[in-house]
Amino acid sequence: MRALLPLLIAVFLVTGAAAPVPSQGKDKDRKAEEKRAKKAAQEAALAALQRGEILPLARIMAIATSLVPGDIIEIEYKAGPQYEIEVLTPSGRIREIKLDARTGEVIKIKDK
Repeated sequence: MRALLPLLIAVFLVTGAAAPVPSQGKDKDRKAEEKRAKKAAQEAALAALQRGEILPLARIMAIATSLVPGDIIEIEYKAGPQYEIEVLTPSGRIREIKLDARTGEVIKIKDK
């Protein structure tokens, strides 16, 4: 049994069961902060839309697909204000379109 004790201790330490991982708390905090930031961005976009300061999402989507045909897979509202739209093209490429949220004008189109 004494010969097995060092082996058991080594296995216990290698498997990570010796102590809790301190980064788990930080990871939860980071995820909670990201969630708060997303909610704040959504609220800001809604308020700007209601004030007539930015174009509605349906119009932004129509502009994006007229520029880059395909399926929209992601849309993000960013400060500036601008929209970042990712489109999966029929050829399988992902293209990112940045549009001015007020006017719908193209800021940039690039391959992702």
